[in-house]
Amino acid sequence: MDELVLDSLQRRMRAMHSLYYQAVESMELEHVNHFDETAFQRIGNYEEFKAYRRSVFERTEAYLATLDPADLTRVVIPHPFPPQIATTYSARVAGPQGITVLDGFECWLYQHGLRHMGEIELARGLVGLGGMTS
Repeated sequence: MDELVLDSLQRRMRAMHSLYYQAVESMELEHVNHFDETAFQRIGNYEEFKAYRRSVFERTEAYLATLDPADLTRVVIPHPFPPQIATTYSARVAGPQGITVLDGFECWLYQHGLRHMGEIELARGLVGLGGMTS
């Protein structure tokens, strides 16, 4: 299991770094300093949003609590990847066998959640609340 975890971490770091390199190469300074239009999007009912988020998190954690560790290596999308998958972060992370259950959870849920956590940290910083993950 230790080799599986180390391999997983190494592939994720390489994939993340490759995304950064690709993103930076296709941007100019004015792009980096532009404040995205999503800053003007708003949540209507905050309590409803928090309840929805809680239900999603609880379902995910309940499923993971019942997951057989042996299932982590099951391939959910084998090579060759279809076009809509081939350029994604999860495709960059995938090992030679394809995208596994572990890859899927780490890429589609964990990484996605961390991205949103970064957005929350930015919002907290803008209003003086401070960061949560440093």
